[in-house]
Amino acid sequence: MTAKSHLQWTAEALDILRVGSGFRLADVDPESAPGYSGDKARGEADLAAGVDELDEYQERLYAASRSEVTDSSVLLVLQAMDTAGKGGIIRHVVGSVDPQGVMLTAFKKPTKEELSHDFLWRVEKRVPQPGFIGVFDRSHYEDVLIGRVRSLAPADEIERRYGAINDFEKRLADAGTRVVKIMLYISPDEQKARLAERLERPDKYWKYNPGDIDERKLWPEYMKAYQVVLERTSTEYAPWHVVPANRKWYARLAVQALLLETLEAIDPQWPAATFDVEAEKARLAAT
Repeated sequence: MTAKSHLQWTAEALDILRVGSGFRLADVDPESAPGYSGDKARGEADLAAGVDELDEYQERLYAASRSEVTDSSVLLVLQAMDTAGKGGIIRHVVGSVDPQGVMLTAFKKPTKEELSHDFLWRVEKRVPQPGFIGVFDRSHYEDVLIGRVRSLAPADEIERRYGAINDFEKRLADAGTRVVKIMLYISPDEQKARLAERLERPDKYWKYNPGDIDERKLWPEYMKAYQVVLERTSTEYAPWHVVPANRKWYARLAVQALLLETLEAIDPQWPAATFDVEAEKARLAAT
């Protein structure tokens, strides 16, 4: 079993949430908490307990890479419909580790320069260096999600991109990057409630985008696009994991578990001293 803080998990999150052969997004209950037997209070306690473990793993990974003990890194890809909780994941999970070891990228609408290159051009620039946890808040998958739904590229180009994505992620995996791809899955009713809350609270107005309503009208088309993505790009070296996200506490806990299990598999070690420890103690004592 993974992190000692997550005692209520009945199975590895990497296994139970993984997209495998025959997976159907429509069969997932956004209200569910797969693999976790605790309630909200227990889940929030486990999330807090996992903070120190995640922080230590990240520091060990960073330290090992600085001493060239490892070339490993982690890339966390977060994809979801609006209001699904990506920001909360970044604050409550990724935000618990030393920011010096994190590379966060929130991909926005491509610029004119970016559009003049292949869709992966801007993404390649932001892959994590050894020792880092990279986070994509939205990612290259926008180019086969909104790109498909909104017909922002020809059908044959969208089709080409699935293969290009698989090749790109294979190169990352071969270079030592563990790619952790997560779809936060909420229901349309839950999204409606979260959007309504933003309209009721002045401190949430800044998060509201009128365009979200336009995208919401295309919910069935987006779910079809996600299904294709999950079928075409969930691979042995970069599998997708679908996290039910109607319950924010579970989504955050699940992402923390996925990261902890990934780092545990890497098992980064503190680098050995490159100097004579006892001699340095003696020199220090003499000062």
